[in-house]
Amino acid sequence: MNIGGYGVRDHIRLFAPAFGLIAAVWVLRWVLDALGAPHAVVKACSVSGATTLAILISVGLLHFRCVGGYLSVVLGSFLLVVWEQLLIVAAIVFSVASGIVNVFTAPEYSIKVDDPHHIRHIVGHLTFGVGAGTLLGSATGCLLLWLRRRLVPSRTSCEEGSR
Repeated sequence: MNIGGYGVRDHIRLFAPAFGLIAAVWVLRWVLDALGAPHAVVKACSVSGATTLAILISVGLLHFRCVGGYLSVVLGSFLLVVWEQLLIVAAIVFSVASGIVNVFTAPEYSIKVDDPHHIRHIVGHLTFGVGAGTLLGSATGCLLLWLRRRLVPSRTSCEEGSR
């Protein structure tokens, strides 16, 4: 599958720093909670916020490296959001399997539902989390790419090649 003349692997390689940012914030949030950091600090270290930042960074990478266009933004948003949600689900599954409550299953950070195995929580991340995250990330990313192309043109050949 090619999007904008580049395959999914090319996009993953391009977005590698963004994937790393999301994973680093995921680990940092988990570690801060395990060390007993104040709730305000743990909440400020948001994986969703890191994903939003990663999408914005990815749009910059797409624009300045003249790679792809709006479909690449949508693909990038989808890949980054799926990565975010899979990391969160992995933490939830670890918590359920080990019996150790972590930041991703603690009642003060998630919706209180009578579901000891967090099945609804996991399904919510894999459906609503992926869907809404991709839609919002794509809309924001496409708007930013459009603004960048209007306000900060890169090379003229890049502009002509992506239309």
